[in-house]
Amino acid sequence: MAAKLRILVVDDEESIRDLLAIGLGHRGFEIKTAADAQEALEQIGAFSPHAAIVDIMMPGDDGFQLARRLRQDPNLYILMLTARDAVSDRVQGLDDGADDYLIKPFDFDELVARINAGLRRIHTNETRVWEFQEIRMDDVSHRVTAHGALIQLTAKEYELLRYLLLNPGRVLSKNQILQHVWGYDFPGDDNLVEVHISSVRDKIHDRAKSLIQTVRGFGYRLGD
Repeated sequence: MAAKLRILVVDDEESIRDLLAIGLGHRGFEIKTAADAQEALEQIGAFSPHAAIVDIMMPGDDGFQLARRLRQDPNLYILMLTARDAVSDRVQGLDDGADDYLIKPFDFDELVARINAGLRRIHTNETRVWEFQEIRMDDVSHRVTAHGALIQLTAKEYELLRYLLLNPGRVLSKNQILQHVWGYDFPGDDNLVEVHISSVRDKIHDRAKSLIQTVRGFGYRLGD
């Protein structure tokens, strides 16, 4: 059985999140939801969605700002779903990284058609590759190289490194790493994260801790 395509729905209206989660779930997609940009970014690493449906008007960072962050992954299909229908808003959304723009209220069949078309266009010859300095990860073949040499990672080490690669320059707390790599929140077990960070550093030849940096009192960061 083929793996389900994953969609992240980001909207501050619970009714919209529930509608999309139920409707898209019935169409065969795997869905996770977020109420704002911060929650969306916290979910990206572990969920690794193929598509994101993003509202513009949200508390905190708006959808335009979120789209710019999400666009770091060139293989992610981003659809703006919003009540803002001005041409200037559409232009800004597309300029900020969205692949498509749909106005609320919307026809659900049209939404699904746009998602399917966008995913076909992006993933026909899918390559999900992330690079940072001397690190390269191919998420299709699950091959990771450091300084041009192939390295072997355990499943959790791989997920940990992918989470860091998806969030370059961002400080990730140990609690966030536990939640998004191990799938649960267990703040008492700091040693679990420390051991895996240390192992990944060794395997990617980062013994100087200049690539995966420790931010004392906060967590870890990939690069400056």
